[in-house]
Amino acid sequence: MNRNRQWVHQIRTWAQELGFSGIGVSGVDLSSAEPQLLQWLAKGYHGDLHYMERHGLKRARPAELVPGTVSVITARMPYLPRDTAPDWQIRERARLADPGEGVVSLYARGRDYHKVVRGRLQKLCDRIETLIGPFGYRVFSDSAPVLEKELASRSGLGWRGKHSMVLSRDAGSMFFLGEIFVDFELEPTDPVGAHCGTCTACIDVCPTGAIVAPGVVDARRCISYLTIENHGPIPEELRPLMGNHIYGCDDCQTICPWNKYAQTTELPDFDAREPLVGHRLVELFAWDEATFLKRTEGGPIRRIDHERWLRNIAVALGNALREADAEQARELRAALLSRAGHESAMVREHVAWALAQRPEG
Repeated sequence: MNRNRQWVHQIRTWAQELGFSGIGVSGVDLSSAEPQLLQWLAKGYHGDLHYMERHGLKRARPAELVPGTVSVITARMPYLPRDTAPDWQIRERARLADPGEGVVSLYARGRDYHKVVRGRLQKLCDRIETLIGPFGYRVFSDSAPVLEKELASRSGLGWRGKHSMVLSRDAGSMFFLGEIFVDFELEPTDPVGAHCGTCTACIDVCPTGAIVAPGVVDARRCISYLTIENHGPIPEELRPLMGNHIYGCDDCQTICPWNKYAQTTELPDFDAREPLVGHRLVELFAWDEATFLKRTEGGPIRRIDHERWLRNIAVALGNALREADAEQARELRAALLSRAGHESAMVREHVAWALAQRPEG
């Protein structure tokens, strides 16, 4: 084994000790990915994510983003909580069948992953320094204009699934990605072939039809984008399709056959926080801003404010109202009416829409 491979082997061992389930190495020439990126932007599929447009091709040029970068170490970290049941996919789909429950995406139920992944990558860099001496680097985890999925697939952490996320035969897609841009050369690890075959389960299950082609997502229709990245009103024609999703969406992952191999995390950081799992929409809608800030402290949901939290839940309440029996309908209407005079025009508008889904009488 040459010295370069020994380094990668040692880095992989340290990474596993730090909670990562996979490590790969990619070069910095991503030029073949540029046409697809430009086409995606040209079609407006990024929605209001204007930073993606501003950074342009720098996303596909690591050595421009961080001058001196020669190689990229890629990492994946599983996030399914430690107590996840083997039939978790079935259980998660069952949540969607209960219109009165507010469903938060699995990744968002624990601690903010940005801090966890970057912190562990930093510790990995400290260990690498003991191996090779001081070196230049920068760590990332969904925190800068980086083509994370492209780097991960090129380095063999998985292939790009039809839902556009990275898929692995032994880890599914339930993991976070992270990168270390380094100023020394490492031998790239081999990519893996795609194994989606003729399966289109993720495309078929998407409630809003956001997966417009295999591997291509129109963010403007994606529930994750609508409930998190979108700062304004949710398009009215999409609201009835959102069901009881109030933050993010896992539908394309919970249906994916490869996620029966998804790995659980070793880290307590991603254990589900009780206030975010299994709670009724009416309860969550009653949170005032102080309660919202307290219950979401240290977690990714904090990135949306209380106004958008109420906006999202109002849509889910409207969808639940259409299916409720008379007694449930009275409870849902009472919850909505409690916010009918909210100071936010956006909240008031979404509440009015929700109430109109089942006029009283």
